[in-house]
Amino acid sequence: MAKGCSLRFYMHENAKHRGMLLYDWLLAQAKRHGVHGGSAFLAMAGFGRHGVLHEHQFIELQGDLPVMVEFLVTEEEARQILDLVHQDGARLFWAKAPMEFGVLGQEEPA
Repeated sequence: MAKGCSLRFYMHENAKHRGMLLYDWLLAQAKRHGVHGGSAFLAMAGFGRHGVLHEHQFIELQGDLPVMVEFLVTEEEARQILDLVHQDGARLFWAKAPMEFGVLGQEEPA
């Protein structure tokens, strides 16, 4: 078992940074800096600081739904990711919470 944190970033699915979708850019940067994993989750519905509700309906609002990118990392890795995002000028809302994590079971042979 390891102790670290859950580091989450929230954005709209069509948000871009440096010509890439923001969630793709964030995942690529974390991977490039040695983070062992991260995931992007598309929300069914949500609203942000402006109070506008975005939700999946029969008529899709393509590009307008919220996305959350999450990393389960050490405190040091979280600091590195936050510094990277800040230094590169990406505008992102983030949240961090303490977390314990680990792997159960045996690894399958390749």
